[in-house]
Amino acid sequence: MSEVIKVLGIAGSLRKHSNNMSLLKAAAELKPENMEIEIFGLADIPFYNQDLDKGNLPESVRIFKEKITAASSLLIASPEYNHSITGVLKNAVDWASTPSSNSPLNKKPYAVMGVSGGASGTIRSQMHFRQIAAENNMFGMNKPEIYLTMGKSKFNENDELTDEPTRERLKKFLEAFYDWTIRNL
Repeated sequence: MSEVIKVLGIAGSLRKHSNNMSLLKAAAELKPENMEIEIFGLADIPFYNQDLDKGNLPESVRIFKEKITAASSLLIASPEYNHSITGVLKNAVDWASTPSSNSPLNKKPYAVMGVSGGASGTIRSQMHFRQIAAENNMFGMNKPEIYLTMGKSKFNENDELTDEPTRERLKKFLEAFYDWTIRNL
């Protein structure tokens, strides 16, 4: 029997009908049986303030850091805003990365994926996230990749991933991510 891994899924969007949150929910549905995916919303994470980082962390940040620590790996669904990751995702990484001597991100395996409404498929935001992750000594899965273009055509009115070729790609991506996580624990 294969080892069960715990994945913390994070969407870099706060939108109610975010395609990236929908992609995470599809991942939770299509995951291999030896993978658990918990989705963590970033809406309650306050703006990073170093003054608050020197003692009594906000409760939402404390919980976020504990969930990262408990997870085997992270699955990031990143939209692309202005050729980069979203402010909400960067803010969450800023909180999780401090103090650097005790960051739960250090040596944490991760995979990044994303959905855009246009033709770029979040290529630039994923590359930018990889830069930030490298600074935090995270272990990123490079291949396979999930860059979904024309996102609205992939999901139905209930925000469910209905595009069958994309569902198959996501299953293969998650199987590879399972292997990546096991190799990097």
